[in-house]
Amino acid sequence: MYLDHAASSPLTGSAAAAMAEVWGRPGNPSSLHASGREFRRLLEQARESIAADLGAHPSEVVFTSGGTEANNLAVLGAVGAAGEVLISAVEHPSVAEARRVLGERAQVLEVDASGRVDPGVIPSRVRPATRLVSVMWVNNETGVVQPVAAVAAAARAAGVLAHSDAVQAAGQLAVDFGAAGLDLMSVSAHKVGGPVGIGALLVRRGVTLLAPGFGGGQEARLRSGTVPVALAVGFAAALRQAVDRLDREPRRLAGLRDRLLVGLSGLDGVVVNSTAPASPAILNATFAGTRADDLLLLLDAAGIDCSTGSACTAGVHQPSEVLLAMGRTLAEASASLRFSFGASTGEADIDALLGALPDALVRARAAY
Repeated sequence: MYLDHAASSPLTGSAAAAMAEVWGRPGNPSSLHASGREFRRLLEQARESIAADLGAHPSEVVFTSGGTEANNLAVLGAVGAAGEVLISAVEHPSVAEARRVLGERAQVLEVDASGRVDPGVIPSRVRPATRLVSVMWVNNETGVVQPVAAVAAAARAAGVLAHSDAVQAAGQLAVDFGAAGLDLMSVSAHKVGGPVGIGALLVRRGVTLLAPGFGGGQEARLRSGTVPVALAVGFAAALRQAVDRLDREPRRLAGLRDRLLVGLSGLDGVVVNSTAPASPAILNATFAGTRADDLLLLLDAAGIDCSTGSACTAGVHQPSEVLLAMGRTLAEASASLRFSFGASTGEADIDALLGALPDALVRARAAY
């Protein structure tokens, strides 16, 4: 029972079929001969498709290796050698780690108990050297939706750029880059059923970033290296399918989430950390009197995949920085699991989880 779609969603058939038509064919989109021109055509078609599905102009789509690189490029490219960035306290590690890399040049914007920022405080937190405000669209651990448009408006009023990590929003919510008023936005293919290894940073026309790397400058002179055309084609196909389903899939996922919520309400010592508005695809809960790792492994033994938080910090589990920023105690932040849903998730998966949880909780609490 795979309930970890926020970590990576299975490759869709449409993405696999689209890539199958490109794999094995020779060509480099930067070459001038016929094969190169064909690859350039395929690449630009993918770029146009992704732009249309995200409310952007094709020239605003800069392909990257994934969401992490897109976030790094946004932050480092905006702040340059001496600028500062203001980030929310609940960002993905690829943004949150700016505090370690940039030191005092990265300032933190606090969140309330639900995990949301207050856009009204942004102007007072912007300093003379601030170049960027970065607030993720949907939190990768709790699914909480941030007031992105209000954040972008506040940043613009303060004279700085606005970036949002929309990796967990694209394909789950209606995402419109232009309408949101953002200057920069990150997305990733494998979160929407595309291939691992490609994502994009959307850069509003007129915005200038410092390229942190060097080379051929293939992607708008911001990112160098040959773009994997097959992956771009797969990304476009998966995103198109996800966007085409937005009129019905979020309602289906919300039904599954609500089914799980009802089941969790009957268990002692369970507190849900995902509050509306939130993505229908993510639910985070604290199981008092447990260690998250113990409970996760007991569920794993029962054939159920879930997560203790961001997969990008997997391997060495620590208390959730997101939940700590929301005011949870160390014990609470160490006793929380994330369940996330996707196209392959059905009622049987939720029922299996609810069937396994009571015994797993008893055993996890006995081992605590």
